[in-house]
Amino acid sequence: MSKLFKIDLPVKTPKWLKRLYPGYVWDQKDNPETKRLYLTFDDGPIPEVTPWVLETLKSYNAKATFFCIGENITKHPEIFEQLLKSGNSIGNHTFNHLKGWSTKEDVYLQNTTKTEALLEQAGIHNKLFRPPYGKIKRGQAKRLKKLGHQIIMYDAIAYDWDATISPEQCALNIINNAEPGSILVFHDSLKAEKNMKAALTRVLEHFSSLGYTFAPLK
Repeated sequence: MSKLFKIDLPVKTPKWLKRLYPGYVWDQKDNPETKRLYLTFDDGPIPEVTPWVLETLKSYNAKATFFCIGENITKHPEIFEQLLKSGNSIGNHTFNHLKGWSTKEDVYLQNTTKTEALLEQAGIHNKLFRPPYGKIKRGQAKRLKKLGHQIIMYDAIAYDWDATISPEQCALNIINNAEPGSILVFHDSLKAEKNMKAALTRVLEHFSSLGYTFAPLK
């Protein structure tokens, strides 16, 4: 059974929540017999963590989707260039990691399109968008969708940023809740680094041994 922690995001997204927001992308479960998972990483790119993630994914022949903060793209262009050349997908995570629930609609849209411009300059036109903290107002989402964005949520989340949770628990949060087609959330951030590195390795080993592949979102 999925455990609910003190934060208001469940480890496993309940079906009722997916039904409540059908316009968001929660998973890729069109073919449950296909043993494929969708790893995603939020909050990068940063030099201390993102290159390690790229090398680790490569060692397992795995691909993922990186939801980048625009400010980090501008601070670390060389790391962003590594990401561009890696063959992984790249999405938008706003420019300043804004919390949608406490941000005015126009400000949120402007912040998001600022990062979109950076991605388009780099040749990325997929319009994958993940709201920071998993929190976005209906009006914000409606306007982004009108501009062609896909609102990417998740099916299971590691909670790797929470220092009160062990790396083992972070790994189990994914292992115990992932299903074929699940979109899974990790973070390539300093806050999550310790938990993420241990948990990601275990997750990759576990599911690779079961014959799963890891694909990017498109």
